[in-house]
Amino acid sequence: MEGLEVTVLLGLTILVGTLIAPRVRLALPLVLVIFGLLLGFVPQLREVQLPPETVLLLFLPVMLFWESLTTSLRSIRRDFRYILPMSTVLVVASAFAVAGIGVLFGMPWEIALILGAAVAPPDATAVAALGRLLPRRMFMKLKAESLTNDGTALVLYAIAVSLALGGQITPLSVTVDVLISYVGGVAAGVVVAALGYLLLRRVSSTIVINVTLLLIPFTAFLLAEIVHASGVLAVVVAGLIVAWFAPRVTTASSRRQADAAWPFGVFLLNGALFVLIGLEVQYVVHEISAAAIGRLVLITLAVWATLLVVRYVFQLMNTPFQRRPEVRPAPGARARARAVSTIAGMRGAVSLAIALSVPASLSEGGGVGGRDEIVFVTAGVILLSLLVQAPFLPALVRWARFPADHAEAEEYELAERAISGAALAALDDLAAEHGIGQEVRDRVRAEGYQNLEFANARTLAREQALVDAEADALDEMLGQPDPIGIGGGDGGDADGGVSVSTDDSADGTVLQMIATSEDVDLAQRSPLIRHEEHTRLKLALIDRKREVLLGLRGSGTVDDIVVRRISARLDLEQVRLQGIEDYD
Repeated sequence: MEGLEVTVLLGLTILVGTLIAPRVRLALPLVLVIFGLLLGFVPQLREVQLPPETVLLLFLPVMLFWESLTTSLRSIRRDFRYILPMSTVLVVASAFAVAGIGVLFGMPWEIALILGAAVAPPDATAVAALGRLLPRRMFMKLKAESLTNDGTALVLYAIAVSLALGGQITPLSVTVDVLISYVGGVAAGVVVAALGYLLLRRVSSTIVINVTLLLIPFTAFLLAEIVHASGVLAVVVAGLIVAWFAPRVTTASSRRQADAAWPFGVFLLNGALFVLIGLEVQYVVHEISAAAIGRLVLITLAVWATLLVVRYVFQLMNTPFQRRPEVRPAPGARARARAVSTIAGMRGAVSLAIALSVPASLSEGGGVGGRDEIVFVTAGVILLSLLVQAPFLPALVRWARFPADHAEAEEYELAERAISGAALAALDDLAAEHGIGQEVRDRVRAEGYQNLEFANARTLAREQALVDAEADALDEMLGQPDPIGIGGGDGGDADGGVSVSTDDSADGTVLQMIATSEDVDLAQRSPLIRHEEHTRLKLALIDRKREVLLGLRGSGTVDDIVVRRISARLDLEQVRLQGIEDYD
């Protein structure tokens, strides 16, 4: 099939899958894989093959860069002692454990190690849809782990492919390759991010800013590949650095555009990968015998079980080396947390990309080729993640009885009150600096106090809701419901006392809006001038709020995720005041 036909088919499949998944109550990746399997019954579609390097170089940079931009840097710093061994030692242990299982089932050692590298790294995007079920800290640890474990897996993958293709590997060469991969990857990410910073601070066009951001992950990956370093690690490092400085060197319009475009692009790439894996499985199934399929199914089940066991055991062995929690956990809480983390470590798009990037030369020589085995088993492990782990995770989280985590809500309210208070404190100075009249100054001050009162009221309402929930739980436990009924209101006007004058006629109800005033003093500043002053003052206050917000992030008081949420609201307000940029 032609490239355009394949593109349209993939797009239609993703569209139909997105519409059907909520109706059948299945995870979208699982629906897309099923659609890929169904499409594979068409012989022409089974022949659709992407060049191996295309999957790795086109799909991964975009997906990993977006994950880096939306990851909490504070969580990485706080839980680094957990993340580092989970993203390095655990990946190596999982890969070699899987390789051992493959050898037991008759796979060549080199092919088994490639398979181990492919399925070793958990993928946070596979559990992103269920992330709200996990405690925020656990989810961010899993996501941060996934950012760096891909680099470890790809180093193992490169070594295993070199062995499979007849390369000479020694302990010294492996050590040198690992050092070059990590050090070179970090250096490439830093260099590209620094160049991006120098360019972004000199431009203000929305299009130029977002084209620059789009080029950063691909440039970082390319530079790392040139020096034979880890392109994945380069993308991740560049993304983390860009996430830190982007609020200071990009504009509100560019950030609003990027926040809409990047998730959409990542969604399409993820969807396309899951459809392609269904097609690949069909291709493999039609190329091998039924007996070989039975053997590969057994390997898939064994590999999947091995990954779960190794992850749980590694967490158990790693516990003594972790930082002791400030609050002593309840008995059995750590074991339940390890169980949830084990099931939440699902395989997804990264494993797909590694499996599909295996060179086709491994399949030469007839029979069941190494690439076919790797693709089949990797797809099977991902399917088991989607079919078993994903549906089981919500019940497991309920069983774990994690304490309610209100940290993000509390930090959000703290940041809102802090930036609103700082803006009000600086209002007079900013008004004097920008030559704002007293009428506009008082109006903006009133708006500021209203916003601050709203933030305070929201905090009190949330705290009261927690108290009420605890009281309700206690009443339920004691079997004594609250005898006091909740009234439905005082019977006042439901629309808050606002009335609308209507004129009923044969054509329907006609709304009449009266906008007249007898108090207009033409000697005062005109409405246009007051509007312009109001806009300038509001923009100055937004800048002040953003400065305080970034200060809270820098001190570690507020998490990066909270900063992103509030920044998005400030950006939206700024775009509303300034208008949408004209690209003509």
